[in-house]
Amino acid sequence: MYSSTRTDLALEQRELLGSGGELPGVAAHEATCSGLTVTTIDILDERGADILCKPVGRYVTVELDSLLRRREASFSDAAQLIADQLRALLPEGGGCTLVAGLGNAAMTPDAVGPLSLDSVLATRHLKKQLPEDFAAFGEVCAVRPGVLGTTGLETAELLRSVCSAVSPARILAVDALASSSLERLCRTVQISNAGIVPGSGVGNDRAELCERTLGAPVIAIGVPTVVDAANFSRDEAARGMFVTPRDIDASVRDISKLIGYAIDLALHSGLTVEDIDTLIS
Repeated sequence: MYSSTRTDLALEQRELLGSGGELPGVAAHEATCSGLTVTTIDILDERGADILCKPVGRYVTVELDSLLRRREASFSDAAQLIADQLRALLPEGGGCTLVAGLGNAAMTPDAVGPLSLDSVLATRHLKKQLPEDFAAFGEVCAVRPGVLGTTGLETAELLRSVCSAVSPARILAVDALASSSLERLCRTVQISNAGIVPGSGVGNDRAELCERTLGAPVIAIGVPTVVDAANFSRDEAARGMFVTPRDIDASVRDISKLIGYAIDLALHSGLTVEDIDTLIS
């Protein structure tokens, strides 16, 4: 039941198999929250993992149609909804959260991770220096590990070193993904507790980031920014080429800000979008 079409989205992999019904080892549920469609796919066992070609775990997809229609308050609604879905996947308990913005900041379609950190409130140092003033905030640190071609370091190697230094209770890994659908580019967010393999969407797989490799649970937050051109053309020249929206710069900037705000709302209880505006301005 394998599909050769390239996609990082569990939702699309299920659609590509042509199954609107049940699959062995897979459970799916769709709901509408704040006007946005939220689809949850649980890969329950190795049967489901083999069928969808993804690790066992939960994959939550939020489709941001109303955000694109510029509905009033849509940014706040979308940020809060993504925060709620993210919070539901976070392991219970306190401790530090490490947010890793994966990808190449110099390449726009791959810059979602690094750009999202521009809106993430890093508080680990502040909670240590001013514990009373920042008692209501979560303990958060953030890192942009870059890419192998510019650092000479595998992302997993760098993150293992950071984890050794700060001993995070959980890791949030933000990365760009590949989709099979042009309509989902920069307008879909996938959240998963199954970890992530950086670069897998464009066939440049790096070492897996998961609890087994990093020593802490990894929650992946991904946004599709490219489609494999081979999905639309049988021309051999299309192999290895990827399509992005014409307005990719603005789209990546907007979705990265949304992801950053959602992370803040999930990790710092009691904050509002307006509070975050003030704190990062």
